[in-house]
Amino acid sequence: MMFYQMRPGYGGRGTGKGRFIMALLLAGFALMSYYGSREVNPITGETQSVALTQGQEIALGLQAAPEMAAQFGGLDPDPQAQARVDAIGQRLVQRSAAANTNWKFEFHLLGDTQTINAFALPGGQVFITRALYDELGSDAQIAGVLGHEIGHVVGRHGAERIAKQQLTQGLTGAAVVASGDYRTGQMAQVIGSLVNMKYGRGDELESDRLGVRFMAEAGYDPRAMLTVMRVLEQSSGPNRQPEFFSTHPNPGNRIAIIEDAIRAQFPQGLPAGLES
Repeated sequence: MMFYQMRPGYGGRGTGKGRFIMALLLAGFALMSYYGSREVNPITGETQSVALTQGQEIALGLQAAPEMAAQFGGLDPDPQAQARVDAIGQRLVQRSAAANTNWKFEFHLLGDTQTINAFALPGGQVFITRALYDELGSDAQIAGVLGHEIGHVVGRHGAERIAKQQLTQGLTGAAVVASGDYRTGQMAQVIGSLVNMKYGRGDELESDRLGVRFMAEAGYDPRAMLTVMRVLEQSSGPNRQPEFFSTHPNPGNRIAIIEDAIRAQFPQGLPAGLES
């Protein structure tokens, strides 16, 4: 699509002015769209920009779930293991603040025995690979992984990331139009990617804090999350680097965050009777 066409006799000075005006319009629209979608998350209390309604997030997650499962060997054929994941996940949801949301949570054990990972799609589709499942011993450790992923859903991190990508694309388009130089657009895309990556790490750490909260509310000892981090570190080797590390912050760095979250949640110490 051509945004600006130079008319005969129209000099370079006018061309630059036209590009500049068009760039301002594009940038302004992108910024208005981003900041116009801000709302308060009732669970986290944070004001966030989200690109989708809750219904759209749920529909998107349901639509993408089969394709995501196929990329990790499909669903695991062990019905007992799947039932265990379901039971732990639903306990986390039903006994925590996550129950006060409209997300449609479903928990899937994937058949991939090589890839150590877990992830969540917008709307409530949560996945854990068999490779990671087999590394975890107790229900509380599995709850630590699932609680973290529930945190992504409740935190609406997927919708936030889509909104940020749309903002980045809009500003990138404005930079290209203003300069008339595709290389400038490439640089803007690189900068945008770095910004989005930074936000992604923040999302991961917020999910750790939410996971601690949901675990404790559901009766699981949140210190099991610390054990999960140590298991992940130990499972790393020269020929088996968990994919978890590529999509989540380094476990060693997260241990301190989790410990801080536990102290904040229980300043007087953990109550007795939590399942570990």
